[in-house]
Amino acid sequence: MTEFMFDGPAEAQHGIILAHGAGAPMDNPFMIAFAEGIAAAGIRVARFEFSYMCRRREDGRRRPPDRAPALIECWQTTVEQVVQMGLPRENLFIGGKSLGGRIASMIADDAGVAGLVCLGYPFHPSGKPERTRVDHLQFLRTPTLVVQGERDSLGTLEDVEDYALSPAIHLHWLTDGDHSFKPRKVSGRTEQQNWEEGIAAVVGFVNGR
Repeated sequence: MTEFMFDGPAEAQHGIILAHGAGAPMDNPFMIAFAEGIAAAGIRVARFEFSYMCRRREDGRRRPPDRAPALIECWQTTVEQVVQMGLPRENLFIGGKSLGGRIASMIADDAGVAGLVCLGYPFHPSGKPERTRVDHLQFLRTPTLVVQGERDSLGTLEDVEDYALSPAIHLHWLTDGDHSFKPRKVSGRTEQQNWEEGIAAVVGFVNGR
């Protein structure tokens, strides 16, 4: 049984499930900021952890993510649990940070959810732009928002411009942001500004604006 951290009103019309990235838990500062920011707009937010991160929480040992089939199964089970809690699929969005969003993108069409939100999509491994992770994104049918830093080492603005992505995918670029949306001082932007802009983009997408 998946354990959740909830933010936002239980009676909200729309809900979103967010999964963490590969190396940080569901209560890291990035995930807290986005969960609380989205929830402040009246959206129900549920955070959860993959099994390998739950084990790390229990024994303190860092370990790599499970293989994709196990992560996919975990995501599928989590969606079904939230639907059984009473949130209709047509009002449910899924996604998350990096790995969490990537795995969500692999189940979104079959899950029949309202939309997909990827916060820093790992389009390729760092330093290996030739090893793209975009094949399934060419055929994605679920309405999708990708919030991406312009200089994300796992997919820069220049990298992604050359990809053949599904027309269902909308890209929202954050000025000079890295993989966690942090800009350089010379950009004149702050991490907080990029986080707030990213949160606003997600809220607008979920609310259909």
